[in-house]
Amino acid sequence: MQATIRTLVLLVVLAAMAGCSNLYRPGHGGNWVGHTETGKASFYADRFQNRKTASGELYKIGRNTAAHRTLPFGSQVRVTNVRNGRSVVVRINDRGPFVRGRVIDLSRSAFASIGDTSAGLLNVRMEVIR
Repeated sequence: MQATIRTLVLLVVLAAMAGCSNLYRPGHGGNWVGHTETGKASFYADRFQNRKTASGELYKIGRNTAAHRTLPFGSQVRVTNVRNGRSVVVRINDRGPFVRGRVIDLSRSAFASIGDTSAGLLNVRMEVIR
């Protein structure tokens, strides 16, 4: 019985890991520069002002920062609104977003510099530049 449970747990862990294939870039030695993604960008709600991010920094609405699921903290990313071509450079200092289809969660000021916050979501292309 215990062997069956262990096997089942192992299978679940392996299945979960298979879904996280973008955690590392094999063959790139951890160098993310040039990595691109497309998808939806959201922005932090005002209530997160002055709360700790995953990196330990406080979230500040006026700073160009962002959350990404896997990029190293401190990475600089150019985020471009695919509809109007406007772009902003942000620094990754948090983890998220954890909503399917969203690739980055921007500070309010970063989002506002490339699109209208009343839209709530933007279609973006992001590229790691440093």
